[in-house]
Amino acid sequence: MKVEEVSLKGNEVLNEVKKAIVGKEEVLKLILTTIMANGHVLLEDLPGLAKTLMAKSFAKALGVQFTRVQFTPDLLPSDILGVSIFNQKTLEFEFRKGPVFTNVLLADEVNRAPPKTQSALLEAMQERQVTIEGRTYGLPKPFVVIATQNPIEQEGTYPLPEAQLDRFLVRLRVGYPSKDEEIEILRRRMERKKEEVDITPVTTPEEVVEMQRAIEDVYVSDAILEYITDIVTATREDKKDIEVGASPRGSLALLKLSRAYAALDGRDYVIPDDVKAVAIPALSHRLILKRELWYTRVSQEAIMKKLLERVPVPKFE
Repeated sequence: MKVEEVSLKGNEVLNEVKKAIVGKEEVLKLILTTIMANGHVLLEDLPGLAKTLMAKSFAKALGVQFTRVQFTPDLLPSDILGVSIFNQKTLEFEFRKGPVFTNVLLADEVNRAPPKTQSALLEAMQERQVTIEGRTYGLPKPFVVIATQNPIEQEGTYPLPEAQLDRFLVRLRVGYPSKDEEIEILRRRMERKKEEVDITPVTTPEEVVEMQRAIEDVYVSDAILEYITDIVTATREDKKDIEVGASPRGSLALLKLSRAYAALDGRDYVIPDDVKAVAIPALSHRLILKRELWYTRVSQEAIMKKLLERVPVPKFE
């Protein structure tokens, strides 16, 4: 598949998702960019902002299998991965696949599950496989985890460890709709006379994998590679606000996302604006801020925005 086809298909997918989601075009584009970059998405925002609807709509528009798991304090790793059951007829153990064997897995309120269950997702997210009782099972392609968490409820939750946060390619915040957007949400609900939104699949799982492979053909110049490295290095050198900066995994995230972002715009080369567009969602959640900033409620996104303004942008011809 060529980059032009990726752009065409990608925009068709976005147009279908926009039937269900009013506004939030940049958030939707970043979710699709992450899927094209073969990464995972963490949606962190208040309840009722269509996080679940976004995940479901993308799965429908992409024509892939969708599974939703509601994370709770009593959820076990086997509830996600699957379990071996003894068959009395064959006198052998049979593996019953869990909900992780899907294309798009919605991990709803992921921070409500205990650490043991959260870590069960680690191998699946990183290696695209699960190991049960010494046997390894590959996951379907594509495989994307879209996890949600509520930032205001801390009681009865288990904050995601840094190692697992780092596995998410981006962390996105949806935000409230504008007044006009909220009126349009109400108007659309009245017009369709039902809860469900009709979304037409425009791709297949095989085409999604082809689109992911096509991203590898997007050209990145040495100047852009240096720009990516400069941004990540700046997070490590900012000793005033940042305790721990982004690792090389952050650099790779910027590379993958900027290539996918360029491809969705119909370009087979990356420009500095592509890197800028993905830098904040790609790197913010990888930063550990100084303890004193916790009390001033300064966000990681705000620190990343200041860093981006300081890093010199390469001249692009």
